[in-house]
Amino acid sequence: MTNKAQYGILFVCTGNICRSPTAEGVFRHLVRQEGDEGRFRIDSAGTQGYHAGTFPDERAVAVARQHGVCLDNLHARRLQEEDFQNFDMILAMDNSHLDFMNTLAPQDSRASLSLFLDFTPQIGCSDVPDPYYGSLTDFEEVFDLVEQGSNGLLRHLKKEQIA
Repeated sequence: MTNKAQYGILFVCTGNICRSPTAEGVFRHLVRQEGDEGRFRIDSAGTQGYHAGTFPDERAVAVARQHGVCLDNLHARRLQEEDFQNFDMILAMDNSHLDFMNTLAPQDSRASLSLFLDFTPQIGCSDVPDPYYGSLTDFEEVFDLVEQGSNGLLRHLKKEQIA
């Protein structure tokens, strides 16, 4: 169970080495800048476990570092059934992840499930594209989407008086 003073947010993508650790790092950085770090427990996971225990993709780390965001201490892990009890909000990076989460979630899940980009409707897309098979430019585009999504999420949490 999360600390009652903390609101638990979990970001989910496929392997937990590109999109979701970028979201974890960017949101953690943003919350730290706002002075709200103690209000949140922030983590990330993947729908698949084939990268479990590994660091984020070096391209994601490099792009994040260029923006002053550190991903160095993160390790991939697989989404677990207990995450649905341990987090308040679980955010999917794309619709396939949301479908997977809805299938895995127990009936008594305390976590709300949604798409990460639902909090930034003005950008006109719902999925953060997977940059894994792409170029460094794809990772930069993902970083930009994640940064916008993180700002939208924080605005939403402030409006709901969570942050």
